Amino acid sequence: MERARRLRKGTEFDTAYSKGTVVGSSLFAVRYVRNGTMETRWGFAVGKRIARKAVDRNRAKRRIREFARGLGVVQGFDIVVVARAPSLVASTPELRDGLRRVLERARLLEEQG
Repeated sequence: MERARRLRKGTEFDTAYSKGTVVGSSLFAVRYVRNGTMETRWGFAVGKRIARKAVDRNRAKRRIREFARGLGVVQGFDIVVVARAPSLVASTPELRDGLRRVLERARLLEEQG
């Protein structure tokens, strides 16, 4: 995912956490807030309580990032995807479908048709 489409600063994550709306599932919690631009920016978080080793946290973020890249998401939002413990052992189709479902519930996916 290119640099312009990522949340990189702690303050950007903090804004999504404090002012954003939360939609959750068993695999993910998604926080989103309008960012005032025409770009959607993504952030991915896996806590140390979920995966103690950095290599495991980074692997989980890479997997989730890859699924997010293929989704058609509406523009103009900052979206933070927070992994929950079951997402570490979920299969690839479960992760893909879980992310799609939680984004549908948040009404962040572009209309197909």
